[in-house]
Amino acid sequence: MPKTFPTHPMPCAAGIGLRSIHIAEMLSRRPAAGWLEVHAENYMGQSAAVDALEKLREVYPLSVHGVGLSLGSASGLDRAHLERLRVVCQRFQPAIVSEHLAWSVADGAYLNDLLPLRYDDEALAIVSANVDRLQDTLKRQVFIENLSAYLAFAESSMTEAEFLIELVNRTGCGLLLDVNNVHVSASNLDFDALAFIDALPADAIGEIHLAGHAVNEIDGDVILIDDHGSRVPPAVWSLYAHALRRIGPRPTLIEWDTDVPPLEVLLGEAMWADMLARRIAFDERLEEPPVTVPDGRFETIGLPGRDGATGILFPALAATAAVKAACGTCASNNCRRDRHVFH
Repeated sequence: MPKTFPTHPMPCAAGIGLRSIHIAEMLSRRPAAGWLEVHAENYMGQSAAVDALEKLREVYPLSVHGVGLSLGSASGLDRAHLERLRVVCQRFQPAIVSEHLAWSVADGAYLNDLLPLRYDDEALAIVSANVDRLQDTLKRQVFIENLSAYLAFAESSMTEAEFLIELVNRTGCGLLLDVNNVHVSASNLDFDALAFIDALPADAIGEIHLAGHAVNEIDGDVILIDDHGSRVPPAVWSLYAHALRRIGPRPTLIEWDTDVPPLEVLLGEAMWADMLARRIAFDERLEEPPVTVPDGRFETIGLPGRDGATGILFPALAATAAVKAACGTCASNNCRRDRHVFH
């Protein structure tokens, strides 16, 4: 029977990807981190890492990120792999489950990469069917991540953003917005990264990824490689800030998969992400129009004029008129005129 973990809601804060070289330190220190994300395929068997994740899951909210399901496979999803993913989700009870808009399996052969799709109606029907099966199996909404790309298919009849929008409409899935991937693909394929983010439905975006990338120059052409091997560069931070201003804060992951640095570096990058999100929220608060709260002490008083019509007076003048009117008409012996300083 699966162990029951605390129900940690996913916070709109920055988390880090849990990497094997950091597990012992995470267990001993339990440092402040918004949440953790793991690759599902690393936890599909029995190992010391699986036991460690069970201990960390008691403390941190968790996101499970799949990298091997191949949602773009025309032959459908691998039944055994899908079952292993179901077991992982049942075991660790993550707040978020995500996969990639990509394919990596052909004729039974697994490729160690996430490859782009041709964006057309045929591919959309295939991916939609696979996402439906994935969500039906896991009995939950799954978030689909945009891909980093180095080539585009001439036969595509829609953009990746249009493809994702229609995928959300057909399946009810959510979106994982990888801001680094947007920047890498936009640079390599020469499209507008801001327009890509602006086109996506804000309500569907449930998680954001940030990472670094390599810059390669080949025969004078600059190609960005999504290697997750360095700090988040300024261009990606800038694009992240644009996304936050448009859609608001979201759970945000610092990804680092190659040349993994000490844990403090990942936690520092997560701190920067949190600081940027708070700065934007503060700036937006300053831009809000001031809230005017009526002050009862100076409430404008409407008094009947000589002709019986109600007139609107300025507060101080109204107060003076009210006192004079009360004294002039008061027939009570309790009225002490000497206390009415306006006489």
